[in-house]
Amino acid sequence: METVISFIIIFGALVFFHELGHFLFAKRAGILVREFAIGMGPKILGITKGETLYTVRLLPIGGYVRMAGEEMDRIILQAGHRIGVLLDEDGLAKKIILNQKTMYPDIMFLEVEEADLEKELYIKGYDEEDRLVRLQVARDAVVEENGAETVLAPHDRQFDSKSIGHRFMTIFAGPLFNFVLAFFIFTAIGLLQGVPTNEPVISEVTDDSPAEEAGMQAGDLITEVEGTNIASWNDLVESVQDEAGNALDFVVERQGETVEFTITPELVEQEQGDVGVIGVLYESPREQDFFGSFVYGAETTVFWFKEIFRLLGMLVTGQFTIDALSGPVGIYKTTEQVAQYGIFTLMSWAGMLSINLGIMNLLPLPALDGGRLMFFILEALRGKPVDRQKEGMVHFVGIMLLMLLMIVVTWNDIQKFFF
Repeated sequence: METVISFIIIFGALVFFHELGHFLFAKRAGILVREFAIGMGPKILGITKGETLYTVRLLPIGGYVRMAGEEMDRIILQAGHRIGVLLDEDGLAKKIILNQKTMYPDIMFLEVEEADLEKELYIKGYDEEDRLVRLQVARDAVVEENGAETVLAPHDRQFDSKSIGHRFMTIFAGPLFNFVLAFFIFTAIGLLQGVPTNEPVISEVTDDSPAEEAGMQAGDLITEVEGTNIASWNDLVESVQDEAGNALDFVVERQGETVEFTITPELVEQEQGDVGVIGVLYESPREQDFFGSFVYGAETTVFWFKEIFRLLGMLVTGQFTIDALSGPVGIYKTTEQVAQYGIFTLMSWAGMLSINLGIMNLLPLPALDGGRLMFFILEALRGKPVDRQKEGMVHFVGIMLLMLLMIVVTWNDIQKFFF
């Protein structure tokens, strides 16, 4: 149960902040947001506030922000449609009723001759006395059909009407907020647990390792590798992990004296790829530092950002296979293992996942945020947008391929963890 709760909280927070980025930048651009949803599938809970419906849905596998003007959002009144109209005190149409079984006092019935509910905002039609009338529609009018109400979206409040810059930032804000969330998580760890000094001091040398054979000892402070200054443990890791099989010159400080070693890192297979190691362990002391916590949050976010990109590059170049990827099942099982090491380790795991989610969404693949951003860049270069039907087809194919990939990864996770 603890694992389930941890997984729901972590995954829910990642999705919430991702969609919050889209939502806030859409509102800032003046786009009408119809729904802010956490989860997919059937609606469990829904609250309408202002012009937006906030929902929690059954399947905790994502979320979305539904903006006016996207997909099947347009409301079109065809000639010959019979509708009901309610007017406000200024004579503007405030409610358009498509299902005439619904009755209101002072309702006006019209047979539509022509209408524009996006730009000019009017309805022209014949009333019950067969008079041709033209009604102006309020910008915040509501369209009711079968008991469901939809706020009208004038053209200037639709996603596609906005500038490329506004649309780009609205989509980019989702991944951006995942990076911001990771920064706050790592900063919170620094504030609550203390900031690691991160000095490259060896706490333990493993048996039969290259470091032990060379004579390295616990307490040694590594200052140089191959003539490059080593200021932190991360510097040491970066200088060693890609040098398996290559002899490296180390300079360490031991009880005030300088000692030199030549060590050849050995290749070790890890789930995220093969890396070079010398066989030393690290346990950094922590200190309370308010401002240093923010620096730690930023540095840790950048470190994981670079590390995930490195692993992604290894996947692209074939240095490890698709079997090393994990889907929801793998993330759940890893969360179960990480939770055993305490709340701060779990928070670090959440921060790393948030960065991973942001980077994955920025990949220039159809159906992902990065794919949509690529179409905006292409539109800016061409001076005109790509045909929406062609773009929609590309995204549809992308969704199908992503679903296929998810099925393969999930099946691999099931095989790995349960069989």
